[in-house]
Amino acid sequence: MKFAIQKRTGLAVEALHTLRDARGSMQSSDLAAAINTTQTYLPQIMSPLVKMGWVDSKRGPTGGYVLATDPETISVLDLIEAVEGQTDTETCVLRGGPCGGLDQCALHQPWEAARTALLKELASVPVLTLTNDL
Repeated sequence: MKFAIQKRTGLAVEALHTLRDARGSMQSSDLAAAINTTQTYLPQIMSPLVKMGWVDSKRGPTGGYVLATDPETISVLDLIEAVEGQTDTETCVLRGGPCGGLDQCALHQPWEAARTALLKELASVPVLTLTNDL
């Protein structure tokens, strides 16, 4: 069993930290350099943040990225799900498909309890409490 987040999610955390510290708009080239990524990869990191309304983007020579919301209101779970997609709570860890009802696997109850606790904890942690050196 492996729990891991994608590199993109770690870079999104760094981008939020950087934009908060910038206290204004940052050009994409400056933001990419600040979080140690390329300008071509930056849109993959920033697109989910823009889609969620957490960051605004403006194209053009005077454009860039700027925070659109208080980043203290974004939880770790919010960010993970924005970047990586909805948390899968339906797939059985033993069977690889649905698990529930009368035909539950041997791990259904403990896994469900652990998953619920993990999601609750991630939802309670503001993303900016994470260090930006992931």
